[in-house]
Amino acid sequence: MSTHPNETYVQKNPFLGVPAQRALLQKVQQESIIADPFTNMIPQGPTVASSPSSAPTSTPSIGVMNRDVKIDKDSKNIDDILTQLKEVSNIPYAYWDPKIAKPPIAAKSCVKYPPLYDLQFNNLYWQKLDTNNGSFYIYGAYLDRRQRVGKVPLVRVLSMIDRIKPPTIYCLQWYENASMPVVSLASFTYAWYSKWGNYKDGFLQPFIISCPSPSQKGRSLYPSSVSLVERQCTPPTNNIRVIHNVPEVKQDFAVCVKGLDFLKDDLSVRLIEWVELLNILGAKKIFFYELEVHPNISKVLKHYVSKGLVDNTPLTLPGDMPNLPALRHQFLKQRMNHKRQNELIPYNDCLYRNLYSYDYLALLDIDEVIMPINHVDWASLMKEAIQPLSLKEHNYSRASYNFRNVYFMDDMIKGEEMKHEAHEVGIPPYMHMLQHVYRAKNFTKPHAYVKCFHDTQRVVSLHNHFPLNCFGSCTTFSVPPEIAQLQHYRKDCVGSLKKSCESEFKSSTIRDTTIWRYKDELITRVSTTLQILGFFAS
Repeated sequence: MSTHPNETYVQKNPFLGVPAQRALLQKVQQESIIADPFTNMIPQGPTVASSPSSAPTSTPSIGVMNRDVKIDKDSKNIDDILTQLKEVSNIPYAYWDPKIAKPPIAAKSCVKYPPLYDLQFNNLYWQKLDTNNGSFYIYGAYLDRRQRVGKVPLVRVLSMIDRIKPPTIYCLQWYENASMPVVSLASFTYAWYSKWGNYKDGFLQPFIISCPSPSQKGRSLYPSSVSLVERQCTPPTNNIRVIHNVPEVKQDFAVCVKGLDFLKDDLSVRLIEWVELLNILGAKKIFFYELEVHPNISKVLKHYVSKGLVDNTPLTLPGDMPNLPALRHQFLKQRMNHKRQNELIPYNDCLYRNLYSYDYLALLDIDEVIMPINHVDWASLMKEAIQPLSLKEHNYSRASYNFRNVYFMDDMIKGEEMKHEAHEVGIPPYMHMLQHVYRAKNFTKPHAYVKCFHDTQRVVSLHNHFPLNCFGSCTTFSVPPEIAQLQHYRKDCVGSLKKSCESEFKSSTIRDTTIWRYKDELITRVSTTLQILGFFAS
């Protein structure tokens, strides 16, 4: 049977046939557009080969004029829509909440509170500032009043800038009851190392911009939003809500996950196992950022969001980087430095949203677990082992506590065990981590591929593996692997280790069943969730 040329093209082209993100692009097939909407519903009579004015010889056998159609009649009111926008947008609440007044800016002020539709938006979740020497893509703003900041709090602004040395800019800080914005000179913290690459103008660079926020009489204590401008009296083209989350009770551990990008891979069952295990270990909440995921993964995330265990934030790339899902996926695979630089946005957004909510943050991928060897959870691990050991080494607390990486690879299961559908007796075959209990004997080198518990009171900017900027020096304590280890479940070594993967890691393996301490509870939790979500085959 011959294949239509267009079908062959679709099969060969990885960028076609992939659903677009959230209606950014609507694909309409031309053949589905017809002039007469009843054409395909009414049986057609025989063709009449006479004059064009000949009438049809048959009438409809279906009562189309009296049939009902299925449409969504559950219309939401505007308040519901705005509530949803608040959860994903960096726009100040004053633009849409009638209970929150816009700042009463005096006539003598050279700059006015910017109208909503004078703001420059970019790729859904970003705002923009264009200067004479570069462009700023602004993601979020956060109030930093930690003790180590000093007497004057700072508004931190998370941004990508297409300059390695940004131009001078000013911060206009807006207060709900102030007649004038507070103007301050911005300073810059570079959230990248130049030696890692992409260190040139024209490539978007991650920066944390700091704006001093001094207190004054006659206005509210903290700013509600901030605008970045090139000159103090320039009309702003951006206005970013200042986030200041202060819960009644501060908790101990949370986890941050970079932008999920799983176009075709259905990792939903493995994700359930991972989320449940982290919760057992002591993660009070997991903060996900989502680029694009398989529908089953989306279903899992929504389930855990409804339970309060997960927060899921949609994410795009800024500037002129691609955001069509398949194109973006390929771009991030081929432009690794761009990928790494963009990952710093969700990591640091997660940090600054949670400065006052959690003592420690762990930045983990969904194939990584910080596993205590003899302690039941992270809290007892820190209190009974890590803190005493680190203080014994040096009598001060650290900015981070790092864990050695060890591989649990898919093909480390060997011999007779490979012949069984369920490699381990008494463990369901869908429990990936519980099934994979063979690991490399060798750990990766100290300080290489580690992950950390980061002290939220000491770090200023975070990278995947270590803090990049801290109050003072970025001190770290290397947790001995006999106390805890970073268990990394992969198909193969990371790219930079593939040449030595066989000799250093795959050739010598040991059986490590530490995870089985949580076996019964984990199987029960995962199986219950799979049942609730309807993932079991009928």
